[in-house]
Amino acid sequence: MSYTALYRKFRPTTFEDVKGQDHIVTTLKNQIKAERTSHAYLFCGTRGTGKTTIAKIFAKAVNCENPKEGSPCGECEICRSIAAGASMNVIEIDAASNNGVDSVREIVDEVTYSPAEGKYKVYIIDEVHMLSIGAFNALLKTLEEPPSYVIFILATTEVHKIPITILSRCQRYDFKRITVETISDRLKELMAKEQLVIEDKAIRYIARTADGSMRDALSLLDQCIAFHFGQKLTYDKVLDVLGAVDTEVFSRLLRIVLEGDVTGAISILEEIIMQGRELVQFISDFTWYLRNLLLVKTADGIEDVIDVSTENLIRLKEEAQLAENDIIMRYIRVLSELSGQIRYAAQKRILVEIGLIKLCRPGMETDVNSLADRIRQLEERLESGVLIQGQKAAQGITAERQTEIPEVQAQMPKAVPDDVRQAVERWPAIVGEASMPMKAYLKSAYPSLSGEGNLLVIVQEGLPSDYFKEVQHREELERIVADFTGKEMRIMFQSAEGNRDSRELYPDLTRAVSEAINMEVEELEEETEDYF
Repeated sequence: MSYTALYRKFRPTTFEDVKGQDHIVTTLKNQIKAERTSHAYLFCGTRGTGKTTIAKIFAKAVNCENPKEGSPCGECEICRSIAAGASMNVIEIDAASNNGVDSVREIVDEVTYSPAEGKYKVYIIDEVHMLSIGAFNALLKTLEEPPSYVIFILATTEVHKIPITILSRCQRYDFKRITVETISDRLKELMAKEQLVIEDKAIRYIARTADGSMRDALSLLDQCIAFHFGQKLTYDKVLDVLGAVDTEVFSRLLRIVLEGDVTGAISILEEIIMQGRELVQFISDFTWYLRNLLLVKTADGIEDVIDVSTENLIRLKEEAQLAENDIIMRYIRVLSELSGQIRYAAQKRILVEIGLIKLCRPGMETDVNSLADRIRQLEERLESGVLIQGQKAAQGITAERQTEIPEVQAQMPKAVPDDVRQAVERWPAIVGEASMPMKAYLKSAYPSLSGEGNLLVIVQEGLPSDYFKEVQHREELERIVADFTGKEMRIMFQSAEGNRDSRELYPDLTRAVSEAINMEVEELEEETEDYF
């Protein structure tokens, strides 16, 4: 026996099986129960949302011998005949291949004949926007005043192409995109019937990738099951089949782009390509990731909208502090334009590389939207001490190349506890000298005094703690503090304990420093008296 695709095998046969279109199902059932059906319907909406499915269920329901609460029984002779596609009462027409005047004239001639069985002849015209202007005109009169036993159901994904004269003669129903939650629940239900094991995380990714289409979700799931037949379907396996990228890669790429590291960004792209990932999906997912960052930064209680796990939500909130809103919006704009360009391009990789370079080098763009990102990069270069030699403006003199002047630092004196106190008092100013992402991590940090008299910085667990575990980052902060205070100061880092306030763990820094200073003064006086 040949295999049946999941979206065909589990196509809804009653109104109760339809998911995500309750506003339409309820209206149609009420019309059928009250016998107030219209002569013409227009079903419009994106692909895979149930337009043709509901049209067939409606055709069965109006002809069913034993309808149940407006839904077909599925057991009578007419229901079985329509389900098998053998009924003369339901005529399904594909307007994409039958879009001429002659095809519509055949319909007009046929409607004069009453149904051989049942109450209604139902004409389902799919992709009706493909009809020619002449065909629409030929249909007008019949659509306005058809025989009492004829119902027209027009389905389209592009309602803006339908003439207003047709729209005014139909009851219009707009099909919504199906939510990720609804698609996920449906996939779990079907996988239980199929006795297949799949991770919830994998199901949710498939549901989100389907972009509101139940049919697309079932097709993607079918593809993944076929590739890993007989195995548990995990999140990583789904990423492999669909050519997608894990969100951790997007986190790394964001940091590299913010640093303006073109080489690093191209290296990540090379890594993605070598793994066989699909570039169109990669750009789409990275744009979605940036969208989530923007929502986290600009709205509260957004957990249900961005649809991520609690663990990933915490990480998103930390990463959202790395860039300002206008910077993220510029990234989304560039990637959205890129997504439209590469879908049918022959050289996808080159276009993606150009897009990544644009993100890293906002100076390449001359529009106002890139200005904020250019200013940010310039400020970070100035704060990090990079000197740029100005160009000579005299006519006929060639501008000299920019030269980096090596900085020669004198040996600085060691810091004492009083210096630590001053550094703590001026901590916001010191943080202002740091560049991203260090500045973002230090804004939530708490400075204190260690037992050895050094500067102790309490940072949050997670990304900030991991960031300062790297030696180069610790040394960079020590250099910033030394430049600011004029004293060589050793810095120690410690992670905050859970959600406890760091000020409770390390209270009254000023008193601790003062006691330490007074102790040194008293010891010095005692030594002086003994000496004399």
